Amino acid sequence: MKEKQQEYHEGLVSIVTPVYNGEQYLSQMLDSVLHQTYPDIEMILVDDGSTDGTVRVAQSYCEKFAAKGYGYRVVRAEHRNASAALNGGLVYVTGEYLIWPDSDDYLEPESVRRRVEFLQEHPQYACVRSLSYYFDAKTGDRSEKADEQRGDLKKQDLFWDVLELKTFVCCGCYMLRTKDFFAVYPMRRIPEYEVGQNFQMLLPFLYRHACPTIEEELYGVAVREGSHSRRTLTQAQEEKKYRDYEKLVDEIAENCGITDRESRERILCWKARRRYRIALKYGRKKAAIRALYWLHRCGGFRAGEAGKEILWHWFVNGWVEENLYPVYRKIAGRKEKN
Repeated sequence: MKEKQQEYHEGLVSIVTPVYNGEQYLSQMLDSVLHQTYPDIEMILVDDGSTDGTVRVAQSYCEKFAAKGYGYRVVRAEHRNASAALNGGLVYVTGEYLIWPDSDDYLEPESVRRRVEFLQEHPQYACVRSLSYYFDAKTGDRSEKADEQRGDLKKQDLFWDVLELKTFVCCGCYMLRTKDFFAVYPMRRIPEYEVGQNFQMLLPFLYRHACPTIEEELYGVAVREGSHSRRTLTQAQEEKKYRDYEKLVDEIAENCGITDRESRERILCWKARRRYRIALKYGRKKAAIRALYWLHRCGGFRAGEAGKEILWHWFVNGWVEENLYPVYRKIAGRKEKN
């Protein structure tokens, strides 16, 4: 299906940000947008059915954005998830370029300008990304350890690196040419899953387009307890999350037209490796052994390596804990008496 005829305003950057219960931290992100040195921006903020004062905070910025000369729109929606909220904003995008920062993060003043200038100077590219840094949301301290690997920053073919987490998917670091993005999603809707929005936004695009990296830290990621990515999940919730990721990746593979055997096996290997990790975490031995079997089938493990994994985690760790630790306790007790 074709996208409805849309006029994109040359040079305009559309910023689409979903937010849910962000009363305490939203201002920091909005202020960072207002502090951009780039002159042509539209901000589309989508409230995902917040129950706190998020909408009040958002609406208090109308005059500030008008004074800056930036477009500003607050979209209200029923609470669903971040990907659904993002869809609620994509329909209003009119800019030549698109970014989608998180509602608690921070754009350095040169963040937008540096990426636009790169794309203007390199028309052969449909996207570009910058680097990020991590900061404590309470103190502002920038010594926080990054959650993601940076990977090979000279590499531009990033589809598999993003899927396999060999490089970062940090949402606010990427800038896409809007026309090319909506060629991927003509109906302006990404798949809606509880697992977030970045795989949907990036993977189909990166399968089609090279993405160079500006090696500058132009985006700050807030490390905050209770955030969506850091909240503690129950076993049932985490296992559902893993299943949803698999369904999402299957849908993305279909969008990309991935049918060759090598790529399909690589996706199978990605699934098996994740299944192994979560089975190991929750002591589901049979599930872990099945995952190792599929890893072996798709080349992710040689049989000998799979055997070593099983021995290490269950024979060695379990046997030591069950048999040697009590002996150690007895010996330690005797030493204390002597």
